[in-house]
Amino acid sequence: MSVLSFFLIWSPDPNIFPGLDVPRWYGFFFALGFIISQQIMFFVYRKEGLNERAVDKITLYLVIAVVVGARLGHCLFYDPAYYLSNPLEIFKVWKGGLASHGGAIGMLIALWLFAKDQKIKYLWILDRIAIVTCITGACIRMGNFMNSEILGVPTDSNFGVVFSKNVEDLLTYRSGDNVEEVTFERGGRAEAEQPGHVPMKIIIKYKRGLAIDEIKTVDYYETSVKNAFINYKEANAHVYVNPDKPLIVDFYQLKRHYYAEVHTLGIARHPAQLYESFYCLIMFFLFAHIWYHHRDRINNGFIFGLFMMMLWSLRFLDEFVKENQEAWEADIPLNMGQWLSIPLFIVGLIVFVRALGPKKQ
Repeated sequence: MSVLSFFLIWSPDPNIFPGLDVPRWYGFFFALGFIISQQIMFFVYRKEGLNERAVDKITLYLVIAVVVGARLGHCLFYDPAYYLSNPLEIFKVWKGGLASHGGAIGMLIALWLFAKDQKIKYLWILDRIAIVTCITGACIRMGNFMNSEILGVPTDSNFGVVFSKNVEDLLTYRSGDNVEEVTFERGGRAEAEQPGHVPMKIIIKYKRGLAIDEIKTVDYYETSVKNAFINYKEANAHVYVNPDKPLIVDFYQLKRHYYAEVHTLGIARHPAQLYESFYCLIMFFLFAHIWYHHRDRINNGFIFGLFMMMLWSLRFLDEFVKENQEAWEADIPLNMGQWLSIPLFIVGLIVFVRALGPKKQ
């Protein structure tokens, strides 16, 4: 393994308070994004001498539009046959499945209705909402990272993130009530056979007071656990074991706990969620700067058009390092996320070109 390497083993509890199903990190970051965005919009309205009460109304419009649009987008873009045959499944948001492209379309419709209701310029409000949308997007992708979802593809290098939460859950479930904790550490005695496979140790801590004959044996790990690592997608997407070599397992006792230490190889992946969160933050500062210093000299639609071009071109590139959401996407030249990004980029390009030039009175 190269000395110049860095990888993170990532296995957070999706719940903020372990043992409690709520609140969850994803919900927290989702709400945080809207709360921060609302406070920024209050500042925008005050700065431009407008009635701040409208911000509460626009927040309600957008929360509903994003959730409904993102859910319908996922159902209709990625698996329409299933959801149209089982329409009640569309309402089961807790099962997962939100598409940012659907959320974007929902926002555009909601803002058109809001602009019509408030009798304001559609492009004017789109410019302002584009700024805060970047903050909301950055927060939501942080929630995805905490949930270990929207995974990147393997890096094929010694850099990246090993998303090990599914492996932890699998081992906890298969070991029954005897296991107290499953943790991970970098290093170990497993030898990498190809780039992107990084050595790590899986440490299974048994409950206090168990006798040696009550814990799992070497044979159990060599057969049951090894087979699970090889055959279950939840495991083999994140750890690699050579089926032709014995699994390396050490047992030891520390105080009144027995431990099993499994030496294996993690699969380093791109943290695609963090990439997107980072460039959303960069876009926020750029657009906020343009609005704060240059809004009197640019036409309505300038910020929105630039936002659409930057966001969806970056999303198009980002999809190259993300796993496809559905298996059938592997059979088409571009995945669904990329196809959906193209028309949204074109919309932004048209709006941006029309907004160029001296400010129109």
